[in-house]
Amino acid sequence: MRMHSKFLKIGLLCSSVFFTSITTAQSTDSAKTKAKTAFQTSTGWMPQIDVRSDIAIVYGVNGNPSDHDSSSSFLNRVKSWREKGYTTHFMTGIAWGSYQDYFLGNWDGKSHLNEGQVEQSGDTIWHGENVPYIVPNKSFLNYMKTAIIEKVIDAGISSIYLEEPEFWTRAGYSSQFKKEWEDHYGFAWQPQHQSPESTWLSNKLKYQLYYNAIDEVSKYAKSYGKEKGLNVKVYIPTHSLINYSAWNIVSPEASLASLEGIDGYIAQVWTGTSRTPNYFNGNLKERTFENAFLEYGSMVSMTAPTNRKIFFLTDPIEDRNQSWEDYKKNYQATFVAKLLYPGNANYEVMPWPERIYTRPYSVAGTDKKILIPKPYSTQMQIMVNTLNDIQVSENKVSGDQGIAVAMSNSLMFQTFPNHDGYEDPNFSNFYGQTFPLLKRGIPVRTVHLENLGYKPSLQDKKVLILSYSNMKPNNPEEHQNLAKWVKNGGVLIYAAADNDPYQNVEEWWNTGDFNYKKPIEHLTDLLNIEYPEENQVYEAGKGKVYFIKQNPKDFVMKESGDEAFLNTINTAYAEVNNGQKLQYKNNFELVRGAYELIATLDESVSKEPVVTKGSYIDLFDPELPVLSEKITKPGEQSYLYNINSVEDKNKPQVLASASRIYDEAISAKSYSFVSKSPLDTNNSMRILLPQQPKSVLINNKPLDRSPNTNQEFDKDSKTLLLQFENDPRGVQVSIKW
Repeated sequence: MRMHSKFLKIGLLCSSVFFTSITTAQSTDSAKTKAKTAFQTSTGWMPQIDVRSDIAIVYGVNGNPSDHDSSSSFLNRVKSWREKGYTTHFMTGIAWGSYQDYFLGNWDGKSHLNEGQVEQSGDTIWHGENVPYIVPNKSFLNYMKTAIIEKVIDAGISSIYLEEPEFWTRAGYSSQFKKEWEDHYGFAWQPQHQSPESTWLSNKLKYQLYYNAIDEVSKYAKSYGKEKGLNVKVYIPTHSLINYSAWNIVSPEASLASLEGIDGYIAQVWTGTSRTPNYFNGNLKERTFENAFLEYGSMVSMTAPTNRKIFFLTDPIEDRNQSWEDYKKNYQATFVAKLLYPGNANYEVMPWPERIYTRPYSVAGTDKKILIPKPYSTQMQIMVNTLNDIQVSENKVSGDQGIAVAMSNSLMFQTFPNHDGYEDPNFSNFYGQTFPLLKRGIPVRTVHLENLGYKPSLQDKKVLILSYSNMKPNNPEEHQNLAKWVKNGGVLIYAAADNDPYQNVEEWWNTGDFNYKKPIEHLTDLLNIEYPEENQVYEAGKGKVYFIKQNPKDFVMKESGDEAFLNTINTAYAEVNNGQKLQYKNNFELVRGAYELIATLDESVSKEPVVTKGSYIDLFDPELPVLSEKITKPGEQSYLYNINSVEDKNKPQVLASASRIYDEAISAKSYSFVSKSPLDTNNSMRILLPQQPKSVLINNKPLDRSPNTNQEFDKDSKTLLLQFENDPRGVQVSIKW
């Protein structure tokens, strides 16, 4: 995840780094089993950023293009985190990075600044000073392999993250790209603004270039690691397909899961991606929770069928300057959205802790710069530390299950520029298929066409919504898989006017053995049904196909534009749900062990809040109050710890804390532990005890002799609120009753 905006124009020149090997005793990362939580950082260990996750992902051999201080060498940064007990991994950009030694010619004596991505105007797209977004070519990949990958593996690191393989759709005009075009297609380059065909070919090539780059570098990393006796794992930190399509960026996305060299992903979803405005009911505005829910869902559908590991990212702040209250509100929305996917429990808890904890942020609309407020850092650490504890659950988020929307990498191929007057404002053809359901409390899923060959992709789906208004099928095999699913009883809803200019690009459905005017006609042939000119319903084997001859963007860009669409889905769903239509509501709820999540929707079927009753700790409140009732209003989310779910209430235990707990010791009348969290932050913790304590010691001192401490015992829940200043070296807490 970039430290600053996509349009960053500044950066610092990073010095070269000389490597030596790290001793075998320090190279035990591959033997460690803890790999549930992580953060990425471009600095060495500092007490103010000692987050206490399992993994410290050290960024960049030469740091990050946005670094203010790159004086510490890579080896020293790695060593500093290892000495504090962290498993160390490595991350670097595959489309950009602090590679000035390459771009300026220090690596091979040749300048490579002309290999950047270039717009029609002739301007290079920069990520920092002397750091262009790269057109990946043989020279650059050789640099990545020898100057980066080899040195990282030589340092004993066996988990490598190749971040953000990104090619801007507005790029494609450089001499390097023209050369890649001619090598790939075998004919002269065509400017992408010239025609739909040129746009399609240009974006497909951008996709292929990074697919090939990831394939080559990941295979090399594994091969080189094997030579060194290491089982190297390669992960891809990447934005969601939804975000890349909305932001006009091309990336290999789902296709990477088919590469043998790729072991998993980081789902880079955060406020900056999820607050991208979109349409619903004719209104254009930010819908952070809903967008985040769909973004995480698209990452799940991309990886789950292939059993690849995935880390979900959230960020307590974002690249653009806002108020701290704005950061907090949107952080809570994205945090709850990711936890509503109970099949995953691996998390990147934050990027750039040095940015979050140590750098004052400009407040939007003012000339003030404010360091993260203490109550917010406490709340954030409470939330982060729950991620060390929360587990995979077989529970499902509330709402009717089995409805999904099809996606494909080709969503990125026709997003820029517009042709023949056809537009898809704010990616509305996608949201037109998802928001009408999501806003009514239906946990709609997504399915990647690229993964249809994997059985889990469709096995729990009852209704699949498909549109070729903003994407196209990649090959005939995808249609064969769809046809098989429909004939076995699936219900397909196809919503599209099929009037976009990309219907006629030269592709597999109109070349070779095929001669179809529109790609959907190949699927209708396989299903032995006619392609209709108006709304129609067909039986196909044991299943059905509903045609809605309208582009989905109309469902959200127009007020009440989704009525006919919803009527069709209700009819279709009832046929595969024993006659029961969809049950609309204005919320989502999920229980994951002791943790309960609630999201109440605005712009929905009701303005009523969700009222949750019991005995709960409010994990979004830095004071960790015990509540008998929690009200979650429309547009809000809640994160609760259910005290009543604790099995052994006589066992003393920390239920929630703005720190990680170590070295617990329990006796008949006492409980002690060590609490660790970043320096210059305040801790709140809620501790379950058999009875009210008689004494509480902090570092062997009574509370009245310890500065900035507080305790309150709640008799009803038998929990102690304990507050004190954090210390990464550890705070010893001893309680007796």
